[in-house]
Amino acid sequence: MKKEQDLTEETTAGQEPEEAAAAQEAESASQPEQAEQPEIKQTRTEPDPAEQLAAEKDKYLRLYAEYDNYRKRTAKEKTETYSHATAAAVETLLPALDSFSLALEAACTDEAYKTGMEKIYTQLNEALKKLGVREMEALGTPFDPNFHHAIKQAADTEYEEGMVCQVFQKGYLIGDRVIRHAMVAVAQ
Repeated sequence: MKKEQDLTEETTAGQEPEEAAAAQEAESASQPEQAEQPEIKQTRTEPDPAEQLAAEKDKYLRLYAEYDNYRKRTAKEKTETYSHATAAAVETLLPALDSFSLALEAACTDEAYKTGMEKIYTQLNEALKKLGVREMEALGTPFDPNFHHAIKQAADTEYEEGMVCQVFQKGYLIGDRVIRHAMVAVAQ
């Protein structure tokens, strides 16, 4: 607005007062016309209700599927976490179970002591069974690197070649998952 006044003053400075007044009136008359230009109205077309319904239904189905996948994924993760925690706990108890097994094989003159040790060993095995832990059958089975860890080969006439002929340390499973591989000798 200030620039317009400066321009008006410059044009009126070199003109007669009557001409300057006429020029100012003409300018002021043209300004409201510019302000009164009609606004262009934008016409919005409303989407079809059937299309809106289909779009909302699609959004709902996608959200429902996403939630269902989330629910299944968290349930699976929860189960896996429990399984991993159980396996870790059992893995720390296995050396003690091995020691019990060796103690039971040792010669003992006190029958009451030996009976007590057998009962404790049985209780430990029952507790592991309740957790889903089972011992691998290794002796006399074909060597499988998924379940067995071969530490030596032995010349054994009792077993065929490639069969487990001796077990040094028992292997354990939870379901189909190996907690500890069985340490074995394989017949040549």
